[in-house]
Amino acid sequence: MYSPKFNQVHDRGILLEAMRAYSFATIFGPACGEQSGASATATHLPLVVKDEGEHGVLEGHFAKANPHWQALAGRETLVVFAGPHSYVSPSLYVEELSVPTWNYIAVHAHGTLSLVDDAPGKEALLADLVAANEPAFMDRWRAMPDGFRRTLLAGIIGFRIPIAGIEGKFKLSQNRSPQERGNVRAAQSAGSPDEQALAQWMERLLGSNLQS
Repeated sequence: MYSPKFNQVHDRGILLEAMRAYSFATIFGPACGEQSGASATATHLPLVVKDEGEHGVLEGHFAKANPHWQALAGRETLVVFAGPHSYVSPSLYVEELSVPTWNYIAVHAHGTLSLVDDAPGKEALLADLVAANEPAFMDRWRAMPDGFRRTLLAGIIGFRIPIAGIEGKFKLSQNRSPQERGNVRAAQSAGSPDEQALAQWMERLLGSNLQS
C-alpha cells in the first residue's frame, strides 16, 4: 500500500486495536471454481483478531459453498481492514492554494491461510466470533439441538492466518500545519460518525500537534 512516512503507524497495540474495531475485513486472493475467469477475487468476512505471535493471528470462516477458500488454502493471503474515512474540505486550510483530500484509516495484513475443518475447531472459531460480538448469545447456541448445530458447522470452513507482515496507514492531515490539523479535527468532531471517529484518532495520535 502506498503510504508516506508521516501516515505510517507501526505500533503493534494500535494496529491490533484498529483491526478489532474495524473487523469486517476483505480477503483478497486468486479466484477459484466458477470465478476462475478472473485473476483475483475478494471475500468480505467478520474476523477475530488475536494477540498471538509477532503481529497477531486472524481467524474466521467461509461458507463452504464459497469456492474462494479452496484457492486460498496454504497460500499467502492479503487481508484489508478499512476504517473510518471522510472528505476534507480545503476551506479548513489556511493556505489558499489547497485542494480537497480524503482522510482515512486502513490496515493491510498478510500471511499464509490454513484451513480448520474439524467440528471442534470450527465450533471454537464460532465461539470466539460470538464472544467478540455478542457473548450473551453463547448460551442460546449451546442450547440448540446437536443435529442443528452439526448441520450449521458442516456448512462452513474455518481458517487461521498468522500475520507475517502488517501495514497501517492513518491519513489524518499529518502533512498540514498544527492550526489546519486543529481545524480539521474540530470540523470532524461535529460531523458524521466516521468523521467523529477520525477526530478521536487525530486527538490520540497527534495530540500536542493539534492547534485549535
